[in-house]
Parts: sequence; structure tokens; C-alpha cells
Amino acid sequence: MSGSEVDALLDELRRHGWETYVFGRRDNPHAVGMAYRWEACADVLVLHAEDDATAYRMPLLPDADLFAPATVSWHYHAPAAWTIRAVLSLPRPGSPGAPLAMLTPPPDCGVPAQLRRTMTIRPNPRDGRQRHATT
Repeated sequence: MSGSEVDALLDELRRHGWETYVFGRRDNPHAVGMAYRWEACADVLVLHAEDDATAYRMPLLPDADLFAPATVSWHYHAPAAWTIRAVLSLPRPGSPGAPLAMLTPPPDCGVPAQLRRTMTIRPNPRDGRQRHATT
């Protein structure tokens, strides 16, 4: 898998309206997260390196933290290109084959709190909000 393949897959996620989260300095992040919010759940992708990525679907409960899930209904960990392909092929919630079980997330789901001290958020372009936040 090449870096250009991963870039093309990330562009596809952006075109589909995924939000982007950069953890750490924008020019040298610790991790990059992406999320797509459905009505009752969210699909989340966390990229640590080209050969280290995790994706999961989690319920959107009150006070849910996208990057510290308490439960997940699906998860996948592999190199970035494979992980992005997996999350792109995940069935829509409520459709046949969509994951339903609630599982305890493995340790690689999420982003550790110490890596989230500086975070830049690029919102989903389809929601119409124009915000850019750095925490």
C-alpha cells in the first residue's frame, strides 16, 4: 500500500462528509482521527501510522467520547489502507449485515487522553457549520 493510496482513501472519506480531528501539532500529529455520525452511532477511524490504524462503530450515547468508546459494535485494526477500506464497506446502520452486538472495545480503539491535549477539529462539510477549533 502506498501513501498516495491512503491519501486517495482519506479524500474519499472527506467527500462522504467525515469530520477530521488532528491530535497534537498539525505539522507533526500523534494521531489523526476521522468520524462519521449517523443518527444513533458513529463510525470512527484512528490513524497512528501508515501501518497502524483502527476503525470502529460505537453508539452515540449522551456524553459519548468518540475517541474513548465504552462499547463498540464493530472494530478493525490493520494498516491504514485496509482499515479505511473496511470502514468504507461497513453497512449503513439498520441495513442487512450491519453490526448489532455491543462489545467491549479492545485497547487499540480510541486515542489515549495524554495524546489529546492539543486537538484541531475540521467539521463535516455537509452539516453547514463553519467552525475550526483548536483545544
